[in-house]
Amino acid sequence: MNKFRYYFILLITTLSLFSCSKDDSITVQPLRDYQEQFTADNIVVEEYLNSYYMTVTNNSGQPDDQDVEFTKIPANGMQPSIMSYLNKSTFPKLLKRDVAYNGITYKMYYLVLRPGSGESPCNVDGVLASYKGTYLQNSTVSDVTTLTATSFEDVLYPQQFLSLFNTIPGWGEIFPQFKTGDSPISNADGTVTYNNFGAGVMFIPSGLAYYASGSNSIPSYVPLIFKFKLYAVQRLDQDGDGIPSYLEDLDGDGYMYGYFNTTAYPTTPADIIRYADDTDKDGIPNFLDVDDDADGVSTLKEITATNGSIIPFNDIPSCSGNTTDPSRIKRHLVKCN
Repeated sequence: MNKFRYYFILLITTLSLFSCSKDDSITVQPLRDYQEQFTADNIVVEEYLNSYYMTVTNNSGQPDDQDVEFTKIPANGMQPSIMSYLNKSTFPKLLKRDVAYNGITYKMYYLVLRPGSGESPCNVDGVLASYKGTYLQNSTVSDVTTLTATSFEDVLYPQQFLSLFNTIPGWGEIFPQFKTGDSPISNADGTVTYNNFGAGVMFIPSGLAYYASGSNSIPSYVPLIFKFKLYAVQRLDQDGDGIPSYLEDLDGDGYMYGYFNTTAYPTTPADIIRYADDTDKDGIPNFLDVDDDADGVSTLKEITATNGSIIPFNDIPSCSGNTTDPSRIKRHLVKCN
């Protein structure tokens, strides 16, 4: 009897839970329109650029070199706004970059404090960079709306390279506009000193950041600000074909895109753009294509010596006999020898 009562109570409880589950249905919010959200984000970003001024620290060889602080311009203040640096002929300068993504064209602001003196990353390379992240948001209290800037991450001494191919799209758009600095100096205490590195600030609309998903403490649909310093570049091989991806940038503009991703690129660009870095025009750019020339032989095998080892880039022969011409690797002419 007791056993029967136990199972009866268990059955009633289970049915009640299922009943509650049906009543507490989850409402899925549709994604906001990308163009409308960008327009809203841009208003917020431009308000910030027009109402804040900057102070830059020039302190070569020290950790605070090219630190930048943004401060709200007080009432009747005479400080030049960040926006006043737009398209200046000297540094620091504020610039804009057009970015085609999500079926719209974003206009992305970025501040160049110092361009750098070394090498630039491609948008699929790795970067070693210090950075500080902030999100912008309009907050309303007692019917008064105020623009707030909230810090969410600060990496002063980076320990690892971050792949621009795997970070938010905004990073991959702006870092190639900067260069590293001089060769790093190793100090006796184990620290490293960087000089003349590229330093800047990027203002990223939410569509080129985390958009609807947010991330940890970052709310959804908020534009981001990243202050950064570019210390080093790591040349990555995204498809493992033995050729560093930046060498598969056939038009040499520092940018390669996977237009087969119809979510990010719902509108097919003109062929001259779509196939700019796609030798066999199969829709897969060379940096992601293990057989760039569609001959049925993987690129990795085409640059492998008879003993099975990969031939270093500078040692690969070409049909023309010119072993220093980078274009030979892009056509995989090693098969001609």
